[in-house]
Order: sequence, then structure tokens, then C-alpha cells
Amino acid sequence: MSLKRYVAAALLLLGVYAGIITPFAKYMQRRPFAEQLGLIPRPVVLKALFPDYRQLVGASIITRVILYFGTVVDNSGNLRNLTRKADYPAMSRTLFAAAKLDPYNMDGYYFGQAILTWDVGQYKIANDLLEYGMKYRTWDWQLPYYVGFNDAFFLKDYADAAKMYMRAGELSGDPLFKSLASRYLEGAGHTRMAIDYLRVMVKNARNPAVKKTFEVRLQAFQQVLAIEKASDLYTKECGVPPATIDQLIAAGYLAKKPVDPYGGRFYLDAKHQVQSTSKFAFARQNPSSGGNMPAKPPSSK
Repeated sequence: MSLKRYVAAALLLLGVYAGIITPFAKYMQRRPFAEQLGLIPRPVVLKALFPDYRQLVGASIITRVILYFGTVVDNSGNLRNLTRKADYPAMSRTLFAAAKLDPYNMDGYYFGQAILTWDVGQYKIANDLLEYGMKYRTWDWQLPYYVGFNDAFFLKDYADAAKMYMRAGELSGDPLFKSLASRYLEGAGHTRMAIDYLRVMVKNARNPAVKKTFEVRLQAFQQVLAIEKASDLYTKECGVPPATIDQLIAAGYLAKKPVDPYGGRFYLDAKHQVQSTSKFAFARQNPSSGGNMPAKPPSSK
């Protein structure tokens, strides 16, 4: 095929794509703001329409989700309102569609990990997306690193977490991951585990809205660690664990009452572990409003 005919064919295909997407976009502009992320054709349709432009279309879809998320954050005014406005189910479906089109694009996996865990509580769906990417990005240590964290911190599957961190260590050549693997096998260091993970996520975040969510989480777990250190010292010196955080403050082990950036209240549970009434996430939508994520990933076609 000559260059002119190739360019003409490419322009025709892009015109067809615009013809499919534009009506959806106009329709969705009339919908409530939280629903404006919209719909896209199924991945199998996009593959058939754009066999030579799958990477371009996949990247544009991911960009659309990220821009939507950033707009929601900006319009929320603060993160506390975010989970009441963001259309997480549509974001999830869109990210899975993008992965089917271009399984090598890292942005979709990073952003999926950012929104599907703490914000939505769908750890298994996040892992399904990440493990799909691992089949293609076989050199990438970050994907098993994310899966390992989800396994250990959320799912309490320490054996699989250790396996994933061993894989991350082998791919990266960093001995730190192998030492973390042994720690996760024991199920120890829960708070430090979160802080280590969140520091990596903040460092690697390229989108300001995503970075902001991780910075808030990091701040929350740094507060937890401060309480844990004070509680451990109190127990060591007094011979019994503290009953409340106020007791730690009154005894001088904490200078002031810790503040949960999610708006909750820190407390010590019956096992003397630090908890928060916020559960380290802003209030989510009521399930009846459609804000929950689907129970399983969308179709892989």
C-alpha cells in the first residue's frame, strides 16, 4: 500500500472512531457530572476497527479516565467529596478496556491500583488487572510489587505476597524486596508496610490528583505509626498496654491528639491495635446510588 493510501485509510478509521464516540460524548454532556465519563465500545469492537492503532486508542482512553478523575478532584474542592462524585464503576470498565487494547501501557495499571484499592475497596479486581498486565510486562517489577502489597495489606494472603515480592526482587535486582518478602510471610509490620508502599506510590505519581490521594494516605499512616510507637513505649515502661489514646496523651507519651486526615477518630481496639473510625478512606457512596464497584471485572473480550 502506498503512503498516501495508508494515510487515507488511517484518517478514515479515525473518522469512524470519532463517529462512534462523538454521539456518546454529546449524550453524556447532558447527564449529571458524575456520569460524564461515558461509555466506550467494547474492546473487541475497537480491536476490529483499529487493528493498527490499538496503542493509540488505548492511550487515549487512559488519558480520558485520568483527566476525568482530575476534573472530579478539582470540582470537589477537597478530597472528602471525591468519592461521592467519581463514577468508579465506569472508570474501572474503561481501564480494563484500555488494557485489552494495549496491555503494555503502564499508566492504566498504575492508575487502576490508585483508585481500586483504598478508594473503592475492590482489591481482587485491582489484582486481576495487575496480573493481566504481568502476562505482558514480564520485565516490570512494579506490577508484582503492587499485587504483593494488596495481598499482604488488604487480603492477608502473606504467602502470595511473599511470592510476589520475591518476583519483584528478581526483576529489579533490589535485595530490599526479598527482605520484605520474608517480613510479609510473617504478616508483620502492617503499618510500616503501608508507609513503605505509599512512599513509593507518591514518588512515582505523575498525576497531581493521584499524588494527592496517596499523600493523604501516607499522612494517615504516619499518624498511626506515631501512636503505635507511643503505645509500645508505654507498655514497656508501665508493664501494661494503654487502654486509650487519651491515656497516652495524659501520660506524656504523645504530645497531642493525632488527627486522621480522613476525618475519622483514632482509637485502640480490644487487641490494643490502632484503628480509625474512617477505616482510612473518605466516606463512600451509598450502595444504592450505584457508587460501588462491580463484583467481578468486565468481560475480557
